[in-house]
Amino acid sequence: MRVYNFSPGPSALPLPVLERAAAEMTDTNGTGQSVMEMSHRSRDFKPIIEKTEALLRELMGIPANYRVLFLQGGASLQFSMVPLNLAGVEPKSASFVETGVWAKKAAEEASKYLEVHTRGSSKDKGYTYIPAPLPPEPGDAYYHITLNNTIVGTRWASLPDTNTVPLVADISSCILSEPLDVSRFGILYAGAQKNLGPAGTTVVIIREDLIGHAPSWTPAMLRYDIHAAEGSMYNTPPCYGIYIIGLVLEWLKGLGGAAAMGKLNREKADLFYAHLESSKLFRSPVEKSSRSLMNIPFVSTLSDAERRADLDTRFVKEAAAKGLVNLAGHRLVGGMRASIYNAMPIEGVKALIQFMEQFEVSHV
Repeated sequence: MRVYNFSPGPSALPLPVLERAAAEMTDTNGTGQSVMEMSHRSRDFKPIIEKTEALLRELMGIPANYRVLFLQGGASLQFSMVPLNLAGVEPKSASFVETGVWAKKAAEEASKYLEVHTRGSSKDKGYTYIPAPLPPEPGDAYYHITLNNTIVGTRWASLPDTNTVPLVADISSCILSEPLDVSRFGILYAGAQKNLGPAGTTVVIIREDLIGHAPSWTPAMLRYDIHAAEGSMYNTPPCYGIYIIGLVLEWLKGLGGAAAMGKLNREKADLFYAHLESSKLFRSPVEKSSRSLMNIPFVSTLSDAERRADLDTRFVKEAAAKGLVNLAGHRLVGGMRASIYNAMPIEGVKALIQFMEQFEVSHV
């Protein structure tokens, strides 16, 4: 029996995608072989990666002057690749807005290669809101934000004005969850395992004028220009992950694309937040103006810490017994968290709300 999987990542994939991948496991596109067996330079794999890129460009409206790269190393490797490739030969600086763990890690990694300016932080309230950001500093190579914060459940409702400084964003947990104007950014990057495909593939969308500025000593595997020149095939790319991303993009296109998905995601999130607002046992710790559509933490209203911890444990265990899995909150936050990515149907959200109502009756 399929469960409703609320994992923040690796996360649930659409059932039609999994079923198609299973059907094609030993014979993909009539080749008599699995994608996992194909040479990445073969005529069998070439149409797969080309179709995946074309679909991504179509669904995200990626302008012609941007390159799409399929890389490895997760979004965390981009914390290093971005500053290495944008800092240039001379030391420069970059601006960061600290809105959570991953935003902080991105800044810490960048500080190894250039001067970091913090232009806003919500650390004072446990990252439960998006702060009003300051403009970039003169001479900044880029301005970095984490568009959706997976752990704490916040999102940027509007983008900061960075003037001519390239805006760089980690969109791992919100890619294709709603329309996004790619032309507002210099670089977008996303680990696929949250909202796009399986773990192991990272998508980078980069404006062409930002390619080719890495110092000569930069390792080849960390240079955007090398990966771009080789069409993401400087080395063997994550072939199977790219194939699955392509299937997810086909599924998403069939549903109506990012606009239709954004409408559905808003409906799911509004439904869940409305329940939290009416609940006597659970609440959202995030300020309303900053709440994520993808990751929704919720905590008990109990004041006693020991009773609260016990209640959280029972909630997660009993929910799992009902087929509602991976609801434990991040260890740094506690409580619970429901990640309702694109692949989560509204029926899953309704099932969770029904369980929460029953649980509340038994524990209030």
